[in-house]
Amino acid sequence: MSRERIKFPVRIGLLGCGTVGGGVIRLINDNAGYLASRVGAPLEIRHVLVRDVEKDRVPECRREWLTTNPDDVFGGDLDLVVEVMGGEAPARSYIERAIAEGKGVVTANKFLIAKHGPGLVEKASAAGVDLAFEASVGGGIPVIRTLREALTSDWVESVHAILNGTCNYILTRMRDEGLPFEEVLADAQHLGYAEADPSLDVDGHDAAQKLVVMSMLAFGARVDPSAVPVEGIRGIDQLDFRFAERFGYTIKHLAIGHDLGDRIALRVHPALIKKGGVLANIDGVLNGIFIMGRALGPCLLVGRGAGDMPTAVSVVADIVDVARSRLEGEQGLATRGIQLSERPLEPLCSIEARCYLRFDVDDHPGVLAAIAGALGQYRVSIEQMVQEGRAAAAGDAVPVLIITHAAHEGAVRDALDSIARERFMKGPPRLIRIEDV
Repeated sequence: MSRERIKFPVRIGLLGCGTVGGGVIRLINDNAGYLASRVGAPLEIRHVLVRDVEKDRVPECRREWLTTNPDDVFGGDLDLVVEVMGGEAPARSYIERAIAEGKGVVTANKFLIAKHGPGLVEKASAAGVDLAFEASVGGGIPVIRTLREALTSDWVESVHAILNGTCNYILTRMRDEGLPFEEVLADAQHLGYAEADPSLDVDGHDAAQKLVVMSMLAFGARVDPSAVPVEGIRGIDQLDFRFAERFGYTIKHLAIGHDLGDRIALRVHPALIKKGGVLANIDGVLNGIFIMGRALGPCLLVGRGAGDMPTAVSVVADIVDVARSRLEGEQGLATRGIQLSERPLEPLCSIEARCYLRFDVDDHPGVLAAIAGALGQYRVSIEQMVQEGRAAAAGDAVPVLIITHAAHEGAVRDALDSIARERFMKGPPRLIRIEDV
């Protein structure tokens, strides 16, 4: 597009006006002059697609912008479309329509990019338009831009990340205040840090979707989100925190990716990390992403991973980039730089790691020997073993805690399956992996 277009405003259609959409409108309004100087033209919202035009919105959202008819948005002469409605449908069809019509697209939709990102990137590249999705991972943390631009000359070897503020908030308070999971979850829901149905967060699926999006940029990988091994935090209790402290660790919920050459390893689960580690003190609702580059070495990004204004910062930053590229007649360059290929996932059973194992057992002679023997049978070597106290009464369980040397997860799982069948077991064994990060 010619530079002569610079005197005209960049016309925006906003799909959705919830928490994030309201934040986007406020940020564009509050920083209008500054943003116009960065873009080279003013940003002008023309239409806002909503389900209910009568619902209360942020004061900066003008009533004449609102519509329930998508044709009002796409029928106009817009320059770019901003999707902040979430979900798969109709968001996917709206983004595809915008791309087909030659409009730049900005989205904060992690689920959509995780599931359909490679296909949408291909469509945008073929159409010569930009598809920007910084806000889909890490809220206001510029992790997508870092991977796509700052590290484009390097090779990302691994990523370890705290990507869900709800999980991090719950685990932080469980550790610091000695509270049970359910109590902290209820507080998180009351404070707005957790949804009424918290499953997406506490069961790990939100973090897994974000990890898949990151793997597109970090490893150039097409990944089926359903193939990523995922564990949540519901099973963590105070005994785990107490023993983690004893061994010099804390517990965090991590999204982990490794480049293994011809394949990649992706997984999401709780992990023990050293108390002095780079992610150990990323607490509360903060997110943290630790990237290891082959040439750069370590890189740590920390910030608020959710909320209206942090996420709006990333959305509007993408709007600025897409609008500027459109005005300069260089649309689609950033999107065309995303090159993706099929990369097989390493099976979880092949992952090698040290492990924290917990067994709740009957308190009688021979139990420790039986556990150690079963682990040895599957070539799982013990680094440390602790049995704390004695049963208060006959039939009460006592915990046995073990830290293993590095072992293949398949072997550890086989050993745990064997031990679980023993009559002295008072519940299923627990495994938490140990990460050196």
